[in-house]
Amino acid sequence: MAYFLELLVNGALTGLMYSLAALGFVLIYKASGVPNLAQGAMVMAAAYVVWFFTSLGLSVWLAIPLGVATMFLFGLMTERVLLRRMVGQPVIMVVMLTLGMEIVLRGLVPGFLGAAPKPLDIGIGLAPVIIGDVFINREYLVGGVLALALIGGSMLFFRTRTGTKMRAVSDDHVASWAVGLSVERVIGLSWGIAGIAAVGAGTLWGAVQGVDWTLSGLLFPAVAVVILGGVDSITGVLVGGLLVGILGSVIPGYLDSYAGGSTRDVVTSLIILVTIVFRPYGIFGREDIERI
Repeated sequence: MAYFLELLVNGALTGLMYSLAALGFVLIYKASGVPNLAQGAMVMAAAYVVWFFTSLGLSVWLAIPLGVATMFLFGLMTERVLLRRMVGQPVIMVVMLTLGMEIVLRGLVPGFLGAAPKPLDIGIGLAPVIIGDVFINREYLVGGVLALALIGGSMLFFRTRTGTKMRAVSDDHVASWAVGLSVERVIGLSWGIAGIAAVGAGTLWGAVQGVDWTLSGLLFPAVAVVILGGVDSITGVLVGGLLVGILGSVIPGYLDSYAGGSTRDVVTSLIILVTIVFRPYGIFGREDIERI
């Protein structure tokens, strides 16, 4: 029983950290209707940016705000220079553009800053938290709590005036233009906020597994989270992350010894496949019915 609880708790905490990686994906989709396939590389780039500032001798608590500012500007510039040029183009072309960004960032950032894994110490001890017979990874615990706080903050943000504008743009671009909302600015802001979310995810995951190009692989579980929870729902990101994390921990915990390991990716793939087949809009996603 203790083993199951250990897998359950650590899986849930891991899932919360997946949710933070997926948050930027949902923010951009809510504002523009475009799936951002570059989110994994943005998480990786954000981790590299924070590490770079620490390598200059700055404390990590100063490096993180500088990373936030850098990635916010990166998001704004990405929308202004690249995405705005794609207005009026088929959605598939915009999706391919974000995929191209993913590939370029995955090669360019480690190429300049080094591909070897780099430690990112944010002051979390390595000793596990022990509750009864259950061992909880301290890094996952801190990361999960911080991720939950950031996701909760995002939910509150969408109740503000700016968040209401973003929701209006998400519902109807043309109607938003008609009432005087700057759709381009709102979409640019969503990219900037996605950059901030990438800093949170990149810093936490960089502290857990080191900073290198493999952090871009977080796109895979992040996609599973948004598909399961609903690609336009922040609540769905939270619930989807918990489910993906728990299933990706408990099932491999019992099957890896029989299958020879590496069943986590299989579980994640099955989550994506089953959700698309049986509930393509996810658990909390908005179901749009189009008349043909």
